Amino acid sequence: MASVNPTSATTSPGAAAVDGARRVDGFVVATALAGLALLGALIWLEAPIDRLWLLLIGAGLGVALYHAAFGFTAGWRNLVTKRRSGGMRAQMLLLGIATVLIVPVLGFAGELGLAGISGTLAPVGTSLVVGSFLFGFGMQLGGGCGSGTLFTVGAGNVRMVITLAAFIAGSVLGTMHLPWWLDQPGFDPVNLVTGLGVVPAVALQLAVLAALAWWFARIERRHHGAVDRVILRRPENGWAATLFKGSWPLLWGAVALAVLNLATLVVAGYPWGITFAFGLWGAKILQAVGVDMAHWEFWTWDYPSLALKDSLLVNIVSVMDFGLLLGAMLAAGMAGRFNRASRRRLSAGPVASAVLGGLAMGYGARLGFGCNIGAMFSGIASASLHGWIWFACAFAGSLLGIRLRPRMGLEN
Repeated sequence: MASVNPTSATTSPGAAAVDGARRVDGFVVATALAGLALLGALIWLEAPIDRLWLLLIGAGLGVALYHAAFGFTAGWRNLVTKRRSGGMRAQMLLLGIATVLIVPVLGFAGELGLAGISGTLAPVGTSLVVGSFLFGFGMQLGGGCGSGTLFTVGAGNVRMVITLAAFIAGSVLGTMHLPWWLDQPGFDPVNLVTGLGVVPAVALQLAVLAALAWWFARIERRHHGAVDRVILRRPENGWAATLFKGSWPLLWGAVALAVLNLATLVVAGYPWGITFAFGLWGAKILQAVGVDMAHWEFWTWDYPSLALKDSLLVNIVSVMDFGLLLGAMLAAGMAGRFNRASRRRLSAGPVASAVLGGLAMGYGARLGFGCNIGAMFSGIASASLHGWIWFACAFAGSLLGIRLRPRMGLEN
């Protein structure tokens, strides 16, 4: 982002002290709570009761993302441009905790009485590689990933509203072309649990994650002489004040996100995802202005077709996204920081990069079977090979996006 980086993976002690001294924004907090109450009442009236729980889980995710400033975009960029590894190591920790929590539940679902649940699995092929590369490229220009875009919009960042609008447009365009991409070379999903067993799959993933975390730390130590202890940072303003107003240590954020993803799996039947809702919202807008979505093959498939006909309050991903937005708004109000970024004037370069980044993320997420949450986080937490390939290809795309940022008026 140009001058404000709400998806930064680190927060300085001085900034934490200032945040702790801010007053709660009562209007924003009341608005967020009223929004959650209204949505909850509507869901109670017209949707299955589990959607109400998923709304609350989504709100919890929004609170955790905001208070921990747990963004993927800046973590990747900081490793490349500043050789700081805190954000990347926190992400490896997040994936490790989620692996330990989710893979055994999936592997022993029958014994646990959860026979209806399933992990996030997707094919490996051209569509995945191209889509994840585009997403990684777009997230650096757009200023946020799937989760980062939503929680910063919820916190009142105007530039990220532009990114989200373009994200939705790109997602709809991706649904138009996805059938063609799926006809390109590839192979069926690879489930490491099925191939190796629960314990070997968990051990293998933890070993890879530990090796990556060690490598990232080694890069930082080589350039700075020591590794910043941002993951285990002690709260600056007391435990209670930090819990309700931020800034959380990254460890808190990683634990909260992993546990809430497990809760999503148990309640929804599959892990957390974000970007299907964006394509759905765009398709409903087009449908409302007279576009016949039945001419698009994607929207004739069983799940998309049903989602297009149903209320958004029935769609699990949409309900959780609404909860995430309002949860981030609530957290920003509690911290007294709502709307800070939107007071800054936007120049042409950052606006253009928000549009280009959002379009690339939306299109890439549809081709790549999700974003950093649905494809990478939930994919790896499900021990699916596609999650690892998504990570590698998206990081490669991110490198290109980082190189382009200064030409678009953005700081690295």
